[in-house]
Amino acid sequence: MASNYDVVIVGGGIAGLSLASALAGKCSVALVEAEQSLAFHTSSRSARQLIPSYGPPVVQELTVRTLELLKARDAELPEPVLSPRSFMLVGEEAIVRAESSGNMHAITHAEALGLCPVLRPESFTAAGLDTGSYGCNAPLLLEDHRSRAEAGGVDIITGARVHSAQRLGSGWQLGAGTEGFQSAVVVNAAGAWADELAVISGVEKLGLQPFRRTAAIVDVEQPLGPDTPMVAAADDTYYFKPDGGQVLISPSETVPSRAEDAKPYPGDIENLIARLNSLTTLGIRSVDRAWTGLRTEAADGVPVVGFDAEARGFFWLAGQGGYGFQTSSAIAELAAALVLGELSGRPSGQHPGAEQSPESRTAEELAAVRWSIRR
Repeated sequence: MASNYDVVIVGGGIAGLSLASALAGKCSVALVEAEQSLAFHTSSRSARQLIPSYGPPVVQELTVRTLELLKARDAELPEPVLSPRSFMLVGEEAIVRAESSGNMHAITHAEALGLCPVLRPESFTAAGLDTGSYGCNAPLLLEDHRSRAEAGGVDIITGARVHSAQRLGSGWQLGAGTEGFQSAVVVNAAGAWADELAVISGVEKLGLQPFRRTAAIVDVEQPLGPDTPMVAAADDTYYFKPDGGQVLISPSETVPSRAEDAKPYPGDIENLIARLNSLTTLGIRSVDRAWTGLRTEAADGVPVVGFDAEARGFFWLAGQGGYGFQTSSAIAELAAALVLGELSGRPSGQHPGAEQSPESRTAEELAAVRWSIRR
């Protein structure tokens, strides 16, 4: 016997969880996750930094809105999700200038060394600084979304991989694990498996591509001060940031991958350590732990948010790339407005009370940017 809902969200990462909390109490929702725990893959392997100057213009706009929403939520929480942490880009002057955008401004070589004394002076010639960047307590944010979703009546089912999905009459029927579901709307928040879910559902896939990104927590001889910015190479070959008394490092690789539980390739971290020990005085001694996540992107690098052009009731919430956490609240706000509009029979982007709600107006403004499925 299938359970009936207005919306079934497939995927329990930051995208699916943030939408579940945004829809909670407004319609009946089930969230199904293939793994035994939520946020098992990419969402548990984040650099935990929200950077308004990072990404294409539409991503920067979504980041600014997400920060607004998270700051408002932080006022209600006993422990904040956000903590101020600047983001600094270093490298050759032409590359830094080309990569600088939005909230980033140029700083002098001396200022950059003052902010991050472990950088060797000869390792860069120019720098840019984004002082509107924030560190993100990702586990706390994920838990807040989960608790808000469940408090609003969302059913969360883990260990339930979708194995069948088909459109029947005016809705969808899904098989996930040992359970069955019926709903008016299916939300594809399956991350690296989003195209795979489309194929199972008989929907044309969008050519979403997962890319590897590896990181590690390392012990160092010269710890970074707690206020040290996150530092990234303008040529996208590394980044590092404080992580308590340790340091988080990454080679910033973008290597195509299949959808999988990704692991670091042999040599990736070792080569990065050698590079960073030549460019800085960190004195990296040992690796505490290392991991690899998958950043799934559409061909144009812009997140895919909206109803499929041909499959009624199939909603794409995918392709966030490396911008998942920093755009999550704004995208959830937008997606909730679009989904509720579909359920109420109103034009997409409108729902009951939209005319009076500032947040809904924000969602509609964002929807006008470019949020439709590309064919």
